[in-house]
Amino acid sequence: MKDLELADYRDLVQSLKYCVLIHDAATYDILWANRAACALLGWTVDELKPLKAPDMSKNAQQYSRELGHRWLRGAVEHGVSATEWCYRSKLGEEVLTEAIAILVDLPSRPVIMVQFRDIAEEKAVRRDLFRTEGRLRAFLASLAEGIVVLDDDGQVIFASESATRQLGPDLHGADFADYCCDGTVPAEAGRHRFATPGGEPRWYAVTRQYIDIESDLRGHLLLFYDVTDRVRQEEEHYRDTQRLNHLARYNAMGDMAMAIAHEVSQPIAAAYNFVEGARGRLRAQASGAGTDSVLWGLDNARRQIERASRILDSLRQYVGRLEHSEQLTDLGAIVEDCRYFIELRAQGDSVRVGFDLTAEPLPVRCENVLIGQVVMNLAFNGIEEMATWPPERRRVELATRLSPDGDWAELVVRDHGHGLGGIPGDRIFDGFTSKANGSGIGLALSHRIISRHGGRISAAQGEPDGAVFSFALPVARPQ
Repeated sequence: MKDLELADYRDLVQSLKYCVLIHDAATYDILWANRAACALLGWTVDELKPLKAPDMSKNAQQYSRELGHRWLRGAVEHGVSATEWCYRSKLGEEVLTEAIAILVDLPSRPVIMVQFRDIAEEKAVRRDLFRTEGRLRAFLASLAEGIVVLDDDGQVIFASESATRQLGPDLHGADFADYCCDGTVPAEAGRHRFATPGGEPRWYAVTRQYIDIESDLRGHLLLFYDVTDRVRQEEEHYRDTQRLNHLARYNAMGDMAMAIAHEVSQPIAAAYNFVEGARGRLRAQASGAGTDSVLWGLDNARRQIERASRILDSLRQYVGRLEHSEQLTDLGAIVEDCRYFIELRAQGDSVRVGFDLTAEPLPVRCENVLIGQVVMNLAFNGIEEMATWPPERRRVELATRLSPDGDWAELVVRDHGHGLGGIPGDRIFDGFTSKANGSGIGLALSHRIISRHGGRISAAQGEPDGAVFSFALPVARPQ
């Protein structure tokens, strides 16, 4: 095969899509140009030869003759020099190019071969890409949703700025399971709890899919956004629904209580009449040891019947929402009225009851029987709680006092049992109970009675043990 001739090389250079200009290495004058260069600039070779830098370059400081000569001189001194140069065509069109100047030592003389190509379109595409990338970054930074990509081992190989803002700056490269409150990476879409290590857990709605961006990013993409407020609202709505259902049952019980009060009041009245008749006949007979004991029993039976009758009367008024039968009384006197029944109940369970009643007046305006029912309800709950403990520990204390500001008359009932059983103090009056056979209605009813009287009732964990229930009624001021 014969070697290529000189003319062959000339044809090869003329066929190049790259533009080529040949400059003298000493004067920087143009000596020759290939066909591609002539087509791009619009001049023939003969027209190009006498041109200088200002004749064929953009009129801008960065394309001045001095800078053009410095660029070509760099090729002479170092063998090669690259720059971004904006040529001006014969028609005045500006052509942005990527230009490379190379020193070539020809047998005739050293020359500078400048290769350049039009990069205007490429620069426009690059600007568009840069602008699009900037927009995407701004969008991702302002997203409420967090984005992470995990490899097959659950390691974070990509984390958006919004994800690091929610889960911490150390997210990239971490084991994502460390951020999952259940200890495992979510395998499917749904609601999951995430938290920074040692931080407060929050609820997130999570979607998951597998992505494979060729030669760039491959893994499991998790998109998540915070729904903690929504979950809390749903939980609150559920609690409200449960409370409404409870109140509906409570109101139904009120209707039942009205019927029961109406029906039971008649046999209680009859029983009272029979007891009174028996007492009258016994007193007419000669007194004796046996007669006295029977009279004692009948007296106590009469007291219980009278109290039951008063309770039923108050129940009818309360459930029926009739006008209050309030009267001015002393809270200490109400507790004293209940003392007999509390001690009677405590004796049956061998529970010691202590009374610490203040000597100062506690004037309140209330319905005596209803407030007495609250006193006994709290005391009976404490006695019932202590009945299962060892005898030496079975004790309940009741105390009355005037609040430091003098505006409230207070009663406190303390036991030494298990406490509130994990039920929050502000929820225990909603009908919740820790008793195996309890309904929680007693405390709910007590709360309603105290609230109806303009008072307040609370429950707290005792120190070091037990539970403390208390209520306070406004002190009645002189009219």
